[in-house]
Amino acid sequence: MSDSSTAFLFLHGWHNRREPGQWQPEAVAELRSRGHRVEHPQLPDPDEPTVDAWKRTAEESLAALAERGAPIVVVCHSLSCLLWLGARPQGVGVERVLLVAPPAPRVLQNSVVNPFSALRLAVSPEDRGRITIVASDNDEYCPEGIETVFGSLGLPMVILPGQGHLNREAGYGAWPSLVEWCEDSTTELVSR
Repeated sequence: MSDSSTAFLFLHGWHNRREPGQWQPEAVAELRSRGHRVEHPQLPDPDEPTVDAWKRTAEESLAALAERGAPIVVVCHSLSCLLWLGARPQGVGVERVLLVAPPAPRVLQNSVVNPFSALRLAVSPEDRGRITIVASDNDEYCPEGIETVFGSLGLPMVILPGQGHLNREAGYGAWPSLVEWCEDSTTELVSR
């Protein structure tokens, strides 16, 4: 059952410009059509991002959502997962966080996003017990496997076989189970 008082923040990854046909804009549109308040900011300089600028934009979006006092669900994809774990944007009212296809930091070293790979990844006290990771077992951005790279964080993980980086190139336009999970955390996350 839908709870239209829940608000959502979607944070995209590197090179993403929120183009139609990807799962994030599709999920945002569906949640809005169901009466939810959703923030999906274009993070600054998606080709050459900085931690501070992305964090500031995420905090502004969280503050806008928090004004109404509704519980907030955050959904991050790829590089924004490292932002959340390494430089957690501050904001009140975050009820749950879904980290979708976080990249292995070592894969991003020697690139323009190296500052994100250098962040110390940890679960903040305010997020303990609220974060879930969903990833594939063949993500080129996490070749060692999500359990190997992020297992020490002690987070629940959902592994989707053969789904790549869970992006448009992997066929992720509409993703019904993700939308349902946003409304109800007991929904099983499955492939598109």
